[in-house]
Order: sequence, then C-alpha cells, then structure tokens
Amino acid sequence: MNSKDLLIEIGTEELPPKSLFTLSTAFADHVKEGLHGAGLHFQSVTPFATPRRLALLIKHLQIEQPSQAIERRGPALQAAFDTSGKPTQAALGFAKACGVDIDALEKLETDKGAWLVYRAQQAGKATTALIPAIVQLALDKLPIAKRMRWADRNAQFVRPVHWVVLLFGNEVINAEILSIQSGQQSHGHRFLAPAPIFIPAANEYEVLLESKGKVIASFERRRQTIRAQIEQVAHSTGGKAVITEELLDEVTSMIESPTAVLGSFDKRFLTVPKEALISTMAANQRYFHIVDTQQQLLPYFITISNIECADMSKVRTGNERVIRPRFADAEFFWNQDRKHPLASHLEVLKSVIFQAKLGTLFDKSQRVSRLAGEIAVLIGGDKLQAMRAAELCKCDLMTLMVGEFPELQGIMGQYYANHDHEPGDIPLAIKEHYQPRFAGDVLPTSLTGLAIAIADRLDTLVGIFAIGQAPTGEKDPFGLRRAALGVIRMLIEAELPLDLATLVTHAANYHAAAIQADQVIATVFDFVIERTRVYYQQQDIRHDVFESVMALRPTLLTDFDARLRAVNAFLEDPAAESLAAANKRITNILKKTDEPIPAHLNTSLLQEDAEQELADAIRNAQLALSPLIQRRDYAAVLRILSRLRPTVDSFFDDVMVMVDAAPLRQNRLALLTQLRNLFLDVADISQLQTTN
Repeated sequence: MNSKDLLIEIGTEELPPKSLFTLSTAFADHVKEGLHGAGLHFQSVTPFATPRRLALLIKHLQIEQPSQAIERRGPALQAAFDTSGKPTQAALGFAKACGVDIDALEKLETDKGAWLVYRAQQAGKATTALIPAIVQLALDKLPIAKRMRWADRNAQFVRPVHWVVLLFGNEVINAEILSIQSGQQSHGHRFLAPAPIFIPAANEYEVLLESKGKVIASFERRRQTIRAQIEQVAHSTGGKAVITEELLDEVTSMIESPTAVLGSFDKRFLTVPKEALISTMAANQRYFHIVDTQQQLLPYFITISNIECADMSKVRTGNERVIRPRFADAEFFWNQDRKHPLASHLEVLKSVIFQAKLGTLFDKSQRVSRLAGEIAVLIGGDKLQAMRAAELCKCDLMTLMVGEFPELQGIMGQYYANHDHEPGDIPLAIKEHYQPRFAGDVLPTSLTGLAIAIADRLDTLVGIFAIGQAPTGEKDPFGLRRAALGVIRMLIEAELPLDLATLVTHAANYHAAAIQADQVIATVFDFVIERTRVYYQQQDIRHDVFESVMALRPTLLTDFDARLRAVNAFLEDPAAESLAAANKRITNILKKTDEPIPAHLNTSLLQEDAEQELADAIRNAQLALSPLIQRRDYAAVLRILSRLRPTVDSFFDDVMVMVDAAPLRQNRLALLTQLRNLFLDVADISQLQTTN
C-alpha cells in the first residue's frame, strides 16, 4: 500500500486555555472518523495542541481510496421485461440512470425473487482530493459554544485563523480552510521565533517547530516537561509543589515554551488562611504553591514562564510584585472580618434576597435550622449544634473575604466560627454543608454537617419546585439536579436511616403555607428518586436491575441500595434467568385476569403433585425469609429463592393454570400471587432482561 504522512495545522490567535485539550481531542477524533468513512487506511494519528495551533500528524496514510465494487439493484425481472421479452420503461430508465446500455445490466436471483442489477468497479479518489472536506467537516463539528467571525471573512471559528498547513508528504494540498489558503509555512513562538517556519515534509514538523520555533507542539510532552520542572524547582526549597491536574492542564494550554520560575512572598502572609492565599495563586495567577511535609504552606510559589531570557530574576521579581498586593488585600479582609462575630451578619442576611417568592437568606437559614435540628435527632447528632450551625452557615457570605473570594464560602465560615469559639462540630459543619459540591466530591464527615447539608438542599428543592421553577431541558439555574444527587449520595453512602418522603414532607412544612404542599411533596420526591437513576448509571448498574427495584418505590434510600445490590449479585446466579422469565409469565397471567383472586390458598384444591410441591416450597420460604427481610439481607433472600427454580419449572411444565373450573383456577392464581410476592419482597425481577 502506497502511503505518505499527512500534516494538518490550523494556526490561530490564542485559544481558550480551558478548552484546548478538549478541542484537540475532538479534532483528532473527527478527522479519524472522516478518514475511516472515506475508506482511507492509516497507521496512527498524533495530535498537537498549543495556545496558537491545533495540529495532527497522520502516519502512513494511503495515497488513494481502494477501488470499490458497486452494486445497484433495479426493478424486478417481471417488471423489467414485457411478455415478449422486450425491456420496459422501468428497465430502460434504470439503465439510463446507471449510464449504461440495457445489455450491460445483469440479473440477480435469490430465494426471494429476481431483479436487474448493475455491477461495476469504481476507482478510488486521490487522498489529496478528499482531505479538505474531511478537515472542514471535523472543524465544523468541534464543541465550540460560540463561534466568531474576523476581519471581512465569512468563516467562523473559536478564534481568528492566521495560517493553515496541509502537507501530504512534501506536497501541499491546495485548499481553502476557514477562508485561509493552505500552505507550507508554520509559525513558532510569538516572541522567541517570530519568523515563519518552512515545513519541507510532514514528518519533520514536530522537530522543526521545537528547534526553530521554540515550541513544544505535543500537549502531553509539554505537560510532562512542566510537571518535571515544577517538581525540580520545588525540591530546591525543601518542600513539595501541589500540582492539581486541572491547573496543570490550564497552564499547559497557555504555554508553548515552558520555564519554571521560583518566587517567594513575605512570611507574614502565612497568618492568613491558606485557602485564600492558594486561591489567589492558583485561580488568579496560575501559580503552583508549595507545602512542607506537614502540608503547611511555605512562602514560595512556582510560575511557568512562556519565555526564557538571560535574566530570569526579572520574571521572578515581576511575579512577586504582582502577588504582594493581592495577599495584602486578603490579609486586610481577614483582619477586618475578625473584628465582628460571625453571628453579627445574621441581621444583614435579612436584606439579602434568596429568591423573591421564598424570602431572604435569613428566612432560608431559619428554615434550614429547624429542619437540620430534626435530621440531627434522627441520625444521632446534636440538635442544638445542628440548629446553631445552620443558622450561621450563610453568614460568611456577608464577609469581606468571601465577597472577594466567593469560592471560599463555608471555608471562611469555619475559620470565623473557630475564632468565635463556637462549640463542637459547628465550625466544621459550616464548611461541610456545601459538600458534596460536585460529582465525586467528599461528603460531610460530621453528623452536624450531614444534617445541614441535607436540610439546605431539600429546602431549596422544595422551595424552587413550589414556585414553579423546576429544571427544564438543560437549564437548571438553581442546581436542583446537583442538589438531588447530593442528597442521594449522603443518604446512601453515609448509610443514614432517613426516609426520603418524610424528609421532603418536613421540608415543605417549613415553607409558606401558600404552597400546594401535597403536590409539591410528590413532585420533589419523584424528582429526587428519579435522579437515583443517574447515580447508579455512573456505577454501571444495568437499567433493568434499576427498574426492578424502582418498581417498588422504596422511600428509604439505604433500603433501595441494599435491594439493588442484591439483585445485581443475583444476576450471576444460574437460576436468575429462569426465575426472571417465570416472574414475567406470572405477571402476564395475572394482568390478563380480572377475576377475584383469593387472599389465602385453599390447600384442599391442590390436585397436581407439582402445585402441592410449589405450595410447600412457598410456605417454607416464607418462614425462612421473614427474619432476613426484617434485617434487609436481600442477597440472602434471593439466594434462598433461587432454590425454588426446579419447583417453579416443574409447576409450569405440569400444571395448567387457566383451567375451566373457577375454584381450581382461582386457587392456582392465588398460588402464583404468593410466589410473586416472595420476590416482590426484594424487587420486581420480571423487569430483568432475559435471553428467553
């Protein structure tokens, strides 16, 4: 197979740092998809991404499509020729459409009939003719929220495009991409190598860009280089750099030629809560902070410079000068905030609207306080501490520090509550009530924190649903889906013995009497319980397993979880498929009858050996299962029920249920109802998908 390497480079203004890696990955995926769709074979695709470019090197791409066999089916033979054997208009029209004479058509005969057919070999197109459209389509499909135009051009992209390289081996593929004519010239570092760089061949791109352009084109290699430099510089301080993957990716997306620079700041700033300093360094300046072996902040930071100059001390001094006033502001806020107790902000909360129809933040904190007190009692926590912590949990929103650093809400509340000597778990709970903030975030560790976190989310859910602001489509301005998942995680993962329906009812009771309580309670409960579907999808629980438990609508989520785990394990039992099929059969039989089914079995009407054996097995199972169900050992319940398989199979093999004699028929329906109810003590396993 003849092949060449293909280089695709789109040169732009600085791309959005937080989107660069996603754009690069998507570009590679869409180009590969286009190549596969065109039937073009290649060895590999290597993506490159820097602040000013998206590029791909495709190794050993074949130079043309393979020829393709074409087969087009025409009219049936009986419609293609008349009784004298002459071709009809249908046959002549088909031949004309294929561009051949009628004699060039062949006959296709199968068991289902016979047709005229056109067969031919179509030569493959040159790869150079296919690439422009593949590239353009890949660019059009990139996940760009808002595209822009520039200058007097009609093209739209995430940023203005300045150059395009399409190089197949050493041959330029002439095309206009995003209103730019393709060529053979790339560009390196904006300052270190501003002159254009001629790329003689596709496979020389990466080396030339680094040697002449001072740019590490590979995102992953640049990322590894930055990490290694940070670790080396941090080691010189005797500490360790804290490298979050998110910040590392963002810095990698902003830098083409990385040089790590160590900076320092006045030790006096270490008296300020470290979260404020770290937030300033990471979020505002994209610095990496350094800690000692006890994870205490050291007075150093590492910044990644995009240039390397003879005197890097100027770069260090400049960054130190930038960070100093920011730290001074944080120090001022910290000192000023501590002059007033956290509780002093309660009065200010009365003037801050949470939601126009739901009152102020003060109103919300009072509702949450009462509900959190109830929850604390139910989970074995301290009611008074929960109520006090809930009352204070929004107060830090009014502080100078949180006003400047909103991401520190809760964190600063803990600091200020500790400063005020609030007792017990109150300071920690103020911080923890925001947890979990996102998918995979840690849960509150204290009972007080759990109580407030659940109460706060349920108050929001009930209130927002009550005023008709439920999420629609992708819009969820109050984060209700996230709030529901947070409640689910806390109830299940912290193994809290709390009934969801009861919690929602209590939350509704603390809202204004004007809300339609019953309707809102049902709607919110349904919304939260439905979100458990997402929770379990993320754990790769099968849809039918979820539905089997969902059919019972358990309101205690720990019970829901225990049932679901038991059913999921039951799938591995050899008897599962047969018993699921039997339950489906029972369900269908019971659905089709509208006659009364006796509540109790009449043993005198058991005629066949198979039904007598099933009745005995059900009675024995009922006795054995009762204590297991009480302690929610559903896995053990299903293991016992799996032993019924031979007896159930024999019953359906040997016994006719829908006999003419009504008493006998109804008694057998009662027997099946008892059997089905045994499984319904765990789940509706008729929902399980089987191969039968």
